[in-house]
Amino acid sequence: MMAEGTGPRAATPAADRRLVVLVVLVAILALGHIADHVARGDLHWPLTAQSLPLLLFTFAIVAIIGLGLALYLTGKVGPLFWAVIGGIGVAVGWLGHFSPFTGQPPRYILHAYGSAAMGWLALGWLMALMLVLIIATIYAGYLWARQREAD
Repeated sequence: MMAEGTGPRAATPAADRRLVVLVVLVAILALGHIADHVARGDLHWPLTAQSLPLLLFTFAIVAIIGLGLALYLTGKVGPLFWAVIGGIGVAVGWLGHFSPFTGQPPRYILHAYGSAAMGWLALGWLMALMLVLIIATIYAGYLWARQREAD
């Protein structure tokens, strides 16, 4: 006799629709921010060694979010996965644009365009990305804690 909750018919927690929406929104905002990096000249053409970090980072973001969503929707990973990935994303975003060690702080983004409106749009997009990423990370942590409590 199998223990309850084990075996092929063990119930996997359903994916939380709000968390999926937040992750998809983060993906959209991240791709928009990558487009901003391209517009600011961080992707050199023809491709050079200087383009490699942006290309690898873009590939990593798309792969992690895409594979992560597939695994989450099939119950292979839970909200803890998104809490950890979100925490890493917040740290990378902070180090890349808000820490004292960055070469691309907000003022750099504001002045990277010929138009002040475009600079503010790019900076606002980055701020929206960071805000949604923080909200998604906190919400995923909340879901994980609630799930852990229920177990």
